[in-house]
Amino acid sequence: MEYQNSAEFAQQLDEQDALNSFRQQFLIPQHAGKDAIYLCGNSLGLQPKATQQYIAHQLSNWQNLAVEGWFQGDDPWLQYHKQMLQPLANIVGAQPAEVTIMNSLTVNLHLLMVSFYQPTPKRYKILMEGGAFPSDQYAMESQVRFHGFDPKDAIVEVFPRDGESTLRTADIVSKIIEHADELALVLFSGINYYTGQLFDLQVIAQTGHAAGAFVGFDLAHAAGNVPLELNAWGADFACWCSYKYMNSGPGGISGIFVHEKHHQNRKLNRFAGWWGYRNDTRFKMAPGFEPEAGAEGWQVSTSPILLMAAHKAALQIFEEAGSIPALRAKSLKLTAYLQYLIEEINGQHGDELFKIITPKNQQERGCQLSIICKENGKATFDYLASRGVIGDWREPNVIRLSPVPLYNTFTDVYTAARHLAESVRA
Repeated sequence: MEYQNSAEFAQQLDEQDALNSFRQQFLIPQHAGKDAIYLCGNSLGLQPKATQQYIAHQLSNWQNLAVEGWFQGDDPWLQYHKQMLQPLANIVGAQPAEVTIMNSLTVNLHLLMVSFYQPTPKRYKILMEGGAFPSDQYAMESQVRFHGFDPKDAIVEVFPRDGESTLRTADIVSKIIEHADELALVLFSGINYYTGQLFDLQVIAQTGHAAGAFVGFDLAHAAGNVPLELNAWGADFACWCSYKYMNSGPGGISGIFVHEKHHQNRKLNRFAGWWGYRNDTRFKMAPGFEPEAGAEGWQVSTSPILLMAAHKAALQIFEEAGSIPALRAKSLKLTAYLQYLIEEINGQHGDELFKIITPKNQQERGCQLSIICKENGKATFDYLASRGVIGDWREPNVIRLSPVPLYNTFTDVYTAARHLAESVRA
């Protein structure tokens, strides 16, 4: 598509957008009496208008039924999470039995590593991307120490080449092969939080398995953002948060994926809880843990119904939108338009004032563009905020802007870029 740097062109794209009406299902933050330009869905998604209704319904059930709400009413809590398994499976490319909803992201990462990080004196290393989100770094460091190994030796990080901002798939593959005899686990993000790079998860899974290691993914920035095929790729496990692109509220409930090939593997360690016990005999309260079939067997604690109600409201919008591929098609156009407008600013000034470190190849990124300002990065970010453009600042010098297809418009993108251009003069 040939883009144009004009408000009229952006409006024309909005009029042609089949998903444009979904914006009306969200509450948009206000700035100076108008809708803010919210480009921070990579950090916290917007609140669906239906969220209050879904939570209020469960508060009413709590009020009227009290403890009997687990078994009675129009939405018994005991099976409440099951309503969301198919929509969630559609988002991550899984079978419904391979996913469940529980806890928060880092808690789930630890629980899954209990099963899939089983080091031996020979195979004890974890391979990850350099510069992963700190939670992942801390989780892996603590898991390695828990098993008696030194993180400096046991954790292998893959960094970009000198002078480059993102990783090459060939270098990831090469590093896995280099450490193949010592790897217990390959654990990568789906999308790097800082650069916005989407990794080739299929290739990583295939290479990790060929090396004899388990392979898992942290999909915090990928779930609800890009097409995923966890079952087909053969990933052993994955986990994600729901408060970014899935719009389920600050600190919203997390989810996990465990591939069906592991569902009957009783040799896998796991930390057990009553909520993961087999459903048909759970209330007999018998000693000895017998897990429920599928990913639900990794559940530990009681379902937090109010968090799940917010999640259900958000997942319903994904179902109405039709499919992740439909959202992806709009996302590619939105992000490409933002890239075009930033390059226009650079061209007008004859200099790369705003360097995009996110891959220019559309297949290697999601909604997010990460931008380094040549000068006055934090001042530029503050200027955008003063004009109602809500993005995200990451030290030492990156502004992250993420146009989300469910609620952002091409006019949002055009206006944000216009304010970015004005920031140069300011």
